[in-house]
Amino acid sequence: MTVELDLTADPVDLTAVLVDVPSESGDEAVLADAVERALRSQAPHLEVVRSGNSVLARTNLGRPSRVVFAGHLDTVPENRNLPSRRADGVLHGLGTVDMKGGDAVMLHLAAAVTEPRHDLTFLFYDCEEVDAARNGLGRVERELPDWMRGDLAVVCEPSNAVVEAGCQGTMRVELRTTGKRAHPARAWMGVNAIHALAPALAILAAYESRSVDIDGCHYRESLLAVHVSGGVAGNVVPDEALLKVNFRFAPDRSPADAEAYLREVFSDYDVRVADASAGALPGLGAPAARELVEAAGGEPVAKLGWTDVARFAALGIPAVNFGPGDPTLAHTQQENVPIADIHRCVEVLRRFVGA
Repeated sequence: MTVELDLTADPVDLTAVLVDVPSESGDEAVLADAVERALRSQAPHLEVVRSGNSVLARTNLGRPSRVVFAGHLDTVPENRNLPSRRADGVLHGLGTVDMKGGDAVMLHLAAAVTEPRHDLTFLFYDCEEVDAARNGLGRVERELPDWMRGDLAVVCEPSNAVVEAGCQGTMRVELRTTGKRAHPARAWMGVNAIHALAPALAILAAYESRSVDIDGCHYRESLLAVHVSGGVAGNVVPDEALLKVNFRFAPDRSPADAEAYLREVFSDYDVRVADASAGALPGLGAPAARELVEAAGGEPVAKLGWTDVARFAALGIPAVNFGPGDPTLAHTQQENVPIADIHRCVEVLRRFVGA
């Protein structure tokens, strides 16, 4: 299958074409081929490099600063929401929000802006929607680290076309309990491992969110059970149970801080950290970030969730989210993006980069 992209087309039309090319995580080759081919043929002012199913492009104009734009090409699995369709000023379909609308905005900028005030880097990468170890940005960071460098990173994830600063950290922990098997008719002779989870569930049910303001951005934490399992059979007192807990923490906490907090909260349990990712501070003090906020107008807000801005923040690069669409629609069958959001993002970013 060969797909041709017209980077001079209206970004809404370009979004629709991108959406109609299936690119579930791990199967981005057709779309990556199309992006690479279009950039090489229609944006001769850019240096273009291929890394797996990631496509990288940048200007090399010697500007005093560089802005990195990042967008993933993959989507979650289809859920009867392809092909794309338009109705009443809205584009519907898988990936319209997460995040082919943002990719289309980036492709438009890459082709149309030949003399920006900042040097520009565009990273179109694979496997963002699956395990972090497969994320294409991780491969770029390991193999082509120079391409990750800049004075500001803009991840074009959906943000309702407003600047969302930083992001929350995330941690998953497991609480395991053990007991003693017995026949339910003589339950007092056993120890019920599922019942032993009751105090932890009570803690979670009573949890009150911590809120913190950082650089004028309001972050609200969450702590909740996301999985519970246990039991041997319908006629056996269970001798083992497992509770998985997810903690979304404000970026003023490090993963070590978050782990210490959870160990204190669940001090009566054996706590095992399953995975953790640091958050990202807003980074709004960077000169380029201030320029973007000014170009966007309004007030930046906190990103409630984790995005790849954290990867850039870990490298010491201020990073924000800015893209079309409502992030609460990501991964839903009803995924859709207002056409006006796509046009606004193009307008803001063109004003920001000086074209």
